[in-house]
Amino acid sequence: MAHPVKPTLNAWHYIDGAWVSGNPPLMGAWDHATWMGAAIFDGARAFEGVTPDLDLHCQRAVRSAAALGLKAPMPAGRIEEILREGIAKFPKGTALYLRPFMWSEDGWMAPAAESTKIAISVVEAPLPEPKGFSATVSRFRRPTPESAPTDAKAVCLYAQAGRASGEARARGFEEGIMLDMLGNVAEFSASNLWIAKDGVAHTPVPNGTFLAGITRQRIIKLLRADGVRVHERTLTVTDVLEADEIFSTGNFGKVMPANRVEDRNLQPGPIAMRARELYWSWAHGG
Repeated sequence: MAHPVKPTLNAWHYIDGAWVSGNPPLMGAWDHATWMGAAIFDGARAFEGVTPDLDLHCQRAVRSAAALGLKAPMPAGRIEEILREGIAKFPKGTALYLRPFMWSEDGWMAPAAESTKIAISVVEAPLPEPKGFSATVSRFRRPTPESAPTDAKAVCLYAQAGRASGEARARGFEEGIMLDMLGNVAEFSASNLWIAKDGVAHTPVPNGTFLAGITRQRIIKLLRADGVRVHERTLTVTDVLEADEIFSTGNFGKVMPANRVEDRNLQPGPIAMRARELYWSWAHGG
């Protein structure tokens, strides 16, 4: 799924207590994060006048920082306040991507927690249309908690996800399906993976190799409240290839159906479409 954020950004960023527009330079050549990778971010959304689960995204940013040895310069509530200030700089209803980003300025191997800096970005980014995307199983796998900081939304994890995404595009697909180190399905390269079979929804059980996303958790609650059975369980590649429906959940596109996996064509199915309807209704207070 393409992320339509152009290099020339219609954006505002809160840096060192002031708002700046465009795409300003951020880190120094000798900042710890520049060469040691100690940086985290979170992503939330504003669209159609709503900001679903914004508080949870801000709270996760603070937890991610701590997991990587950083220390958030401000509490989650203040991050949320600043994001809402940024949202107000755009016409009401503009689709926006909201990103608190934290990184280390100092340290040797480990980051110096007290050197943590924050930039809070609000960027115009249209929601992708749920027309369907194509996916292929990647040879690049998700790491284990012992081999990478999988309990954080850490920037360093996205190099591996980027390899899976690049591999998929080289094969003529839009997304990579990433496995865990045991060969079970973990997630798509940039979102959580779901299947439906015989009217039942299934999504990989959190096993420490991927973030159980905020949108994913919200969809589980909404589907169950709507009477749809949802199983968090170990999924194999065969389960995915033989599914009635395949779809993703994630902050950027919310709920997106797959229309091709490997050499198999699919149609957006009723559970994916119901999940999207339920999310929109909930987000708007329904």
